[in-house]
Amino acid sequence: MSTLLSSQVYPSEYVILLHGLARTDKSMEKLAKSLDKAGYSTVNIKYPSTKYRIEKLAKDAITEALNQCPNNAKIHFVTHSMGGILVRQYLSENNIVNLGRTVMLGPPNKGAQIVDKLRDFPGFKLINGPAGMQLSTDKSSQPQHLGPADFELGIIAGTRSINPILSLFISGKNDGKVSVANTKLQGMSEHLMLPVTHTFMMNNKVVISQVNYFLKNGIFW
Repeated sequence: MSTLLSSQVYPSEYVILLHGLARTDKSMEKLAKSLDKAGYSTVNIKYPSTKYRIEKLAKDAITEALNQCPNNAKIHFVTHSMGGILVRQYLSENNIVNLGRTVMLGPPNKGAQIVDKLRDFPGFKLINGPAGMQLSTDKSSQPQHLGPADFELGIIAGTRSINPILSLFISGKNDGKVSVANTKLQGMSEHLMLPVTHTFMMNNKVVISQVNYFLKNGIFW
């Protein structure tokens, strides 16, 4: 794994960024730079999302990220897609004393219907790995085992798709990968829908502005 640690403007406020399935830390760089400018210190983690199960990915990636933060720092999270499930997994087994706020972008909190439809197709597991196979919507899926949020959480869901074929497998409004309904999580503080796609939402100016606002105020504007 590799990390990107920004210069410390306000060392007491750190944001850990976690990318989604089959992505890298590069996908979160624009968002990280915006948070840097806002005065946070950022830790943008690259983790092998298609190599291991969610349990191991969460333990390894978040432990490494926390090791980059001072013991007395307030810890925020900003995640894309499966990155949000890693946070839920980690917090289900660990306590972060100075936990701040979390923003999840397009998280499959109730699983992803496209996994239900495509997981038995040849090549799906090869491309998406063991963690991808854990993201179905059935009761045995990992997101369904993790319970409600007991932390301050804002969720942004996309309503546009650049893949109409995949969207055929998804009920209701969706971002091309995850339905709006399946992003929601019991205990969340705020939920916001925006006309953005799953793949590129983290680069959208409005999304970035909303992330910054939630981290500061605990609400979306």
